[in-house]
Amino acid sequence: MRYHQIITLKDGRTCVLRNGTKEDGAICLEIFRRTHEQTDFLLSYPDEITFTPEQQEEYLQKKAEDPKEIEILAEVDGMVVGMAGIEAVARHWKTDPRASFGVSVVREFWGLGIGRALTEACIRCAREAGYSQLELEVVADNAAALELYRSVGFTQYGRNPRGFRSRHSGWQELVLMRLELDE
Repeated sequence: MRYHQIITLKDGRTCVLRNGTKEDGAICLEIFRRTHEQTDFLLSYPDEITFTPEQQEEYLQKKAEDPKEIEILAEVDGMVVGMAGIEAVARHWKTDPRASFGVSVVREFWGLGIGRALTEACIRCAREAGYSQLELEVVADNAAALELYRSVGFTQYGRNPRGFRSRHSGWQELVLMRLELDE
């Protein structure tokens, strides 16, 4: 799946949203680690990231060639500052209409509209790919993310009070959200 869009951020700078490519493997791995060390709201900790730059290159190449999945990068002033993607929940007939979604933005670029732009881009791509539902899980204490997801139409369908086990705060409740795309 392919994607390219140029947006203007809240501070007036330009941001390019584009497919990650094989050439972005090392920088994407660095950004992945960086975003995961900047917040306790993401799935893993930096020391748990075990894939190599070569594996990241292969991952990005597969996403670029897949008609139903994508990894979108946000670039400001030539630097990758955020990533988001969609992928099939599973490759089975019963789950074929469902995709999962995730997004992360480097802390210095929070509040500029990058997270919203990446989220909206993934929603467009999920519709284009023919998915009927886009799903995500978000830590209940992540008020900014919850507000964003609700504002673009996601609704809560459940909670998991022991969704994540934080090294810093104990159990984190996860809010399970979905967006129906075929309305």
